[in-house]
Amino acid sequence: MDKTYDPHRIEQRWYDFWERENHFAPGGSGTPYCIMIPPPNVTGTLHMGHAFQDTIMDVLTRYHRMHGYNTLWQPGTDHAGIATQIVVERQLNAEGTSGYDLGREAFVQRVWDWKHESGGTITQQLRRMGASVDWSRERFTMDEGLSHAVREVFVRLYDEDLIYRGKRLVNWDPVLLTAVSDLEVVSEEEQGHIWHMRYPLADGSGHVTVATTRPETMLGDTAVAVHPEDDRFRHLVGRMVQLPLTGRQIPVIADDYVDPEFGSGCLKITPAHDFNDYAVGVRHAMEPINILTEDARINDNAPAAYRGLDRFDARERIVADLEAAGLLAATEKHTLMVPRGDRSGTVIEPFLTNQWFVRAEPLARPAIEAVEDGRIRFVPENWQNVYFDWMRRIEDWCISRQIWWGHRIPAWYDAEGNIFVARDEATARERARAQHGREVELVQDDDVLDTWFSSALWPFSTLGWPEDTEALRTFYPTSVLVTGFDIIFFWVARMIMMGLKFMDDVPFREVYIHGLVRDSQGQKMSKSKGNVLDPIDIIDGIDLDSLVAKRTSGMMQPQLAERVADMTRRAFPQGIAPHGTDALRFTFCSLATTGRDVVFDMGRVDGYRNFCNKIWNAARYVLMNTEGEDCGAQPGADVRYTAADRWIRSRLQAASEAVNRNIQGYRLDLAAQALYDFIWNEYCDWYLELSKPVLQTADDEALRRGTRQTLVQVLETVLRLMHPMMPFITEEIWQRVAPLAGRDGRTVMREPFPLPDADARDAAAEADVAWIQTFILGVRRIRGEMDISPNHALPVLLQQGDAEDRRRLDDYGVFLGRLARLERIDWLEPDQEPPEAAISLVGDMKLLVPMKGLIDKEAELARLDKERARLRQELDRTEKKLGNASFVEKAPAEVVAQERQRLEERRTSLEQLNAQYERIQRL
Repeated sequence: MDKTYDPHRIEQRWYDFWERENHFAPGGSGTPYCIMIPPPNVTGTLHMGHAFQDTIMDVLTRYHRMHGYNTLWQPGTDHAGIATQIVVERQLNAEGTSGYDLGREAFVQRVWDWKHESGGTITQQLRRMGASVDWSRERFTMDEGLSHAVREVFVRLYDEDLIYRGKRLVNWDPVLLTAVSDLEVVSEEEQGHIWHMRYPLADGSGHVTVATTRPETMLGDTAVAVHPEDDRFRHLVGRMVQLPLTGRQIPVIADDYVDPEFGSGCLKITPAHDFNDYAVGVRHAMEPINILTEDARINDNAPAAYRGLDRFDARERIVADLEAAGLLAATEKHTLMVPRGDRSGTVIEPFLTNQWFVRAEPLARPAIEAVEDGRIRFVPENWQNVYFDWMRRIEDWCISRQIWWGHRIPAWYDAEGNIFVARDEATARERARAQHGREVELVQDDDVLDTWFSSALWPFSTLGWPEDTEALRTFYPTSVLVTGFDIIFFWVARMIMMGLKFMDDVPFREVYIHGLVRDSQGQKMSKSKGNVLDPIDIIDGIDLDSLVAKRTSGMMQPQLAERVADMTRRAFPQGIAPHGTDALRFTFCSLATTGRDVVFDMGRVDGYRNFCNKIWNAARYVLMNTEGEDCGAQPGADVRYTAADRWIRSRLQAASEAVNRNIQGYRLDLAAQALYDFIWNEYCDWYLELSKPVLQTADDEALRRGTRQTLVQVLETVLRLMHPMMPFITEEIWQRVAPLAGRDGRTVMREPFPLPDADARDAAAEADVAWIQTFILGVRRIRGEMDISPNHALPVLLQQGDAEDRRRLDDYGVFLGRLARLERIDWLEPDQEPPEAAISLVGDMKLLVPMKGLIDKEAELARLDKERARLRQELDRTEKKLGNASFVEKAPAEVVAQERQRLEERRTSLEQLNAQYERIQRL
């Protein structure tokens, strides 16, 4: 083995080997186990959320594969209708043309060309993360098989009257000119205004006052609503008010939706431009009035003075006209949530337009029951309440989008507007001919289906549905869905509804909901905040200049770019060092708690890179002491084990039990901690050290043989335990260690995962080694507290020990002498007065290190006094800085947090020095 661990030298080589040898494919006769990858957008690149989620799925996949399950992790990508169309449109714009110049057919072909050339970035990055998906089964939501499934589902739902076309309110993007889903709308607080407007009563007897943050929508008002039990306005119900600037009169109505305590208690109702108002309008049989065009200009339903104006220009003019007419009661500054399109950045409008909808409620009922009766289990369980809350209030689902890239809706229209839904155009023509008695001209619907529609079919469409395939029979229902809580509504619920409808069974047995990755300050990662981390940069490393350029690229505001650049330079003054995939994966595993948020800190990745180095160096030690040596592999070999050998084998069973239990319970964080504690603390820090006296000085070849055997067998088992979380380093080392441990498999990923054996636990060995550890740690603590050099051999006196202590001292004195670096160990007689000494306890036995000749008491006290004075000065400076209100208010938050951390560290250090000073004074 190389002296140094170099992840880049091994990672690509082993992934190529696994993929080339088809090790990711299902196999064996075991119970089927299947995970569907949440299909990433074909336009996308790997972000921290992907990397975290894919690590979890890969751990579960590798774990079950090693347990002998017939395991499939199904890969694929989503066509990402709007995102992909934008990418290709920008390319065309850069060439001086557009999609409309090309025409629909040529534009769609151009998108396919882009997909074949550039659409595989994220799948290559998944390979970098070690994802063991079966690439031979890779699917794309626009491939022929999935397109066939989409058409089949659409037609069947339409034939059962579960899909319909109607005019309803949708989220509308006036820049992209399409309906968008709630997930594509980002609402954030912005500063705006609220305007209070007077609506005169038609009979001239007074007025009512209403308030709005969107004055332009008043042009489409159809009523003023009050609460039916509001005594202030009950007498106005049924009367008419004059709608300012329009020449129209609208009624005052009573509706429970109105909150009497909010504002004036009078609410303007604009059914065509507000989702809540739309519901009020439906209850009162009002005809909605749409006053906007598709690009958010005022249309011909409004007075001539405002027609053609952009909505925000119209807002300014309407406010001015109201003020001039004496109808503007007040204007207030107001903080409000503004919905913007995540792609266009424009303000989203509720817009009344013809769209295709799925009747959701009939599909939701059985989907609710499937969770209620336990056929589907949420992990953690509390997420089922979020699911129930949404499903019990579910609205019909708008599934049409006004773009060209996607599954074109299989509906054709004749000249009279009759709709013919069919699996293909020929069938639609047959139906039209049967209805009309002659051949008629048909035009296909221009819209495409929402990307989430095809994704809702993912668990069965990827396995070959509507054909009755072997894969479908084998792997449906799938075992677990791993996803974030933010798409429970958009994807999880819809997959359950569609799976039950078309497969008559749930799509998965469990839904594991993980948290969302945030930065070390707990903030959401976003480009505007400059806190985004690229997983590939953590794996490969990136220099500071490149990192700054990457984080600020595309920023139009120089001030924002400079702020992000400064923050990046402070956070990563040396850039990001290469860490390798395994260190990043193990970091993600350690963060996979049941919490809502995952706080990511680069310090953890640094620590787990050191962990990889620790494993590498341990393996080098094992190989140096076992390769070419007798490890007791021959039948009948004389092999005897030391207490240390028996102890580490016993502790291995405890670690194996914890890892198995916690992976099965989706607590990867606890499984990772169990592995870390066993490998670093028990195997490396203790057992490897305890093996040295046996290998280097023992005369008993049978004992040496037992220790060599234990070294390789425990390491080989640990590598199998570690493999799902750290696949690359474990494969590299396992290939060298496996033959010594008697294994001859092709790859560790196809070896059996270790199962705990309760009978292999050795309580006596664990008790003996615990005694050894306490003894050695006691000596080390005294060395540290008294500042005694590790190279100085110490005399030790023992007092009050019992027969068991004497037996252990006789058996394990060689370990104590080597690991604690002791000159000698002597027992004090019961009546013998102990000398001035530092004391530690080993059970009831006292361990004493005489101080005479070891330290100069006065010199040590003087040294500690000087150190305490220095620390007090630093502590005073930090306290004054944090006591300065100007510094706390004006300094960047991360700088203030760093100073507070320093304050706590210095207080702790001073407390420790004071305690040490007192101990030495007592000598």
